[in-house]
Order: sequence, then structure tokens, then C-alpha cells
Amino acid sequence: MKKLLSGLILAAFTTGASAVEIEVGYPYSHLFDVTYEKIMKDFSKAHPDIKVKFRAVYEGYEEGTNTILREAVSGNLPDVTMQGLNRQAILVDKGIAKSLEPYIAKEPDFEKDGYHKAMLDLGTFNDEVYGLPFSVSLPVGYYNMDMMKKAGIEKLPTTWNEVTDACVKLKESGVKNPIFWGWNITGNWFMQAMLWSQDTPIIKNGEVNFDNAQGVTAMNTMKDIFRTCEMKNLSWKDALASFSAGEIAMMYWSTSALGAVERAKGDFELKTNELPGFDGPPIGLPAGGNAAMLVSTSDDPERLQAAWTFLKFITSGVGAAAVAETTGYMPPNKAANEIILADFYKKNPNKETAVRQLPLLREWIAYPGDNGLAVTQVIYDAMESVVVGEQDDMQAVIEEMADEVSSMLPKKVATK
Repeated sequence: MKKLLSGLILAAFTTGASAVEIEVGYPYSHLFDVTYEKIMKDFSKAHPDIKVKFRAVYEGYEEGTNTILREAVSGNLPDVTMQGLNRQAILVDKGIAKSLEPYIAKEPDFEKDGYHKAMLDLGTFNDEVYGLPFSVSLPVGYYNMDMMKKAGIEKLPTTWNEVTDACVKLKESGVKNPIFWGWNITGNWFMQAMLWSQDTPIIKNGEVNFDNAQGVTAMNTMKDIFRTCEMKNLSWKDALASFSAGEIAMMYWSTSALGAVERAKGDFELKTNELPGFDGPPIGLPAGGNAAMLVSTSDDPERLQAAWTFLKFITSGVGAAAVAETTGYMPPNKAANEIILADFYKKNPNKETAVRQLPLLREWIAYPGDNGLAVTQVIYDAMESVVVGEQDDMQAVIEEMADEVSSMLPKKVATK
């Protein structure tokens, strides 16, 4: 699909030698190929003088950040890159991302209030906007209602204890793989979801903030889910494919995949619902998604303006609406939600689930310093050790993980 989409865009939207060409990089081919194909049809009509060349799609947010860091060294950066909301800071700190304030200042009708504040804030550093939010996601529950009803489960679970109870019933009804719980989603997002559900950030004041009762509760709950439900250690791609094929009854994942699941699913009733909590609904949840950033090294004013034009268009009401229509993401732009999509969610109730959770939005926290990506891997490895049964003492897991992560974070300089 990657080559197909790029070929379609290059063939369909080349307008001649006079066109200004810009290059763009984005993640997750299976989620966003159809989105950009839809956006480009409108963009090419509005801006026939701009040719957009899409680079090879990033496998995920971590690869996307690593790719940009490498390209900055080699001098081969694109003009626009789509980066996970928790991966923007490192590109700002290293001077790779360009401030968008000079462009915003020249837009007489540009209203920052068109974006959800919690999302726009994630792209703001030192009071300047560096990233405009493109897509908003929250974790939700996906349910194969045919399998749930066969097991006698009419009421969808609202707590993790109810989830494990449902697993028992599902297994008794003959379901071999009752659940997939998204521990391996990018950026330790579900670990942060379990902590934010308890109103606890994973990092606080630049230091580890999971070596506490909330962290132990999060890990013990994960262990209970993995063990009671006998969850298989699937890659996220295999998990989405297995759920879509009707082989998994409950899947906890980002709402971002809803469009892809709907297009691929078998003949069963699909229903989404709010993410379960501990003793009740979560107190907060991390805002997922990605933002558009200007990283061009060009000194050509026309090319820079073309890059800004593209960046602004895809995060506008029209562009943001395309995100909601083709994926499960929510548009960060209020114009899309309130005007263009006025009736959309009434007709697509599964996509409205995440919208109901918008009041819970919290920051998807980036691990500070140059070791941010490595910290992600440390936490990823620790969680996997629980998934595969190598670790059973969650207090020990937390302590070991906290020690290693602490050693990788920037040291605070003592002041008199």
C-alpha cells in the first residue's frame, strides 16, 4: 500500500514543472494511507501549484523520530513530518523543528482556538507553537458482541476486575483467546493510561513517578489481566488482524485503529466502549495522536510557504474531518467536530466513544533528555517480561524499572 499510495499521489497530483514540490513523512501506513489519499484530492484542487511527494511511511512513532534524527545528521530532512505528540520535544530541543509562529502571525483568519487546547499545548514549547495537532486518540475497548453474548455477557465491563471476570466466562464458552490488551502500543501509552487513570503522571518534575503504590497497582492489574485471561503475546499487527478476523472477543487499543478494523472485520457485531478503570471510570487518560511539524532545511521562501500551506490544510476543518471519516481518530480542530462532522458521530456511534472521553485528556508524557527513546524500550521490555510470564513480583519489576529509567534521565543540577 505504501508504494501504491505514493504512486497514486505522484501520478495524480503532479501539475507540471512550475509546481513547487515539498516532501512529507508520516507514520502508520495501515491507518493513514486512506486518510492522505482523501485529503490530497481536496488539497490538489485547492492548491494545484503545490506537488506533494510522500516519503516511505514510518513504521511507528519511535521509528519516525529516529528517522528524522538520522536525516537531520545526513542533511536529508523532509519539509513536513508527522510526529507522535510525545516525540515533539526532542526535535524542538535539537533545533530540528521550526517555530510556526512567523507563519501563524501572517494568517489574519488563523484562530488557535480552533484546536482543542489540551492538544495545541502539546505542540507549544517556550510559548511558541512548533506542532499543529493532526489527530487525537484515546484508548477504548473493542468488543466482538457475538462472542460476548454467546458467553452470556450483556453488560460491557467498566472496571478491570469485570474484564477478568468476562475472560473467565469467555473461556468457559469456548473462546481460546478472549482478550488482547495493548501493552505494546507506542510510547508506553497503556502504561501511562493505567497511571493517569489514577491521576498519576509517569514522570513528574523530570523524575520517575511510577515507583509508588499507583505504579504497583498498575503492574499488578496488568499481571491479573495477562494471567487470568491467558493472553497471547501477539504483535500489535497480529492482534488487530486476529480481532478483525473474529478470533478475539475483547481488545483494548487506541481508537485510531477503528477505521482499519471496520474495513477489515468479519461478519460480527462490533461495539466500542469507554476504557475500564479501577474502582470506576478513569480519572484521566493520555492524549495520543500526532502533530504536523515543519523541519524543512530549504531557504526557498516559496517552498517554505508551500510546506506551511500543506501543514495548515491538513490540520484545518476539512483535513481534520478526513481523519475522523477514515480512521478512529478525533479531529483536534473544533471546526471539524462542530460544523463539518455535526451528524457524523450520530451515524457512527463506535467513533463517538472516544469523543465522550475527551474531558479525561491528559498529557502523553515524553521521557526527557537524549535517552527518551531508550527509556521507552526499558519500560517496554519490563512489561513484556510480565506478559510472557518471566516476572511475577510486580514490586520488584517496578523497582528495577525505576532504577534503570532514573539512571537514564537527565541529572538535575543542584542550585544554591
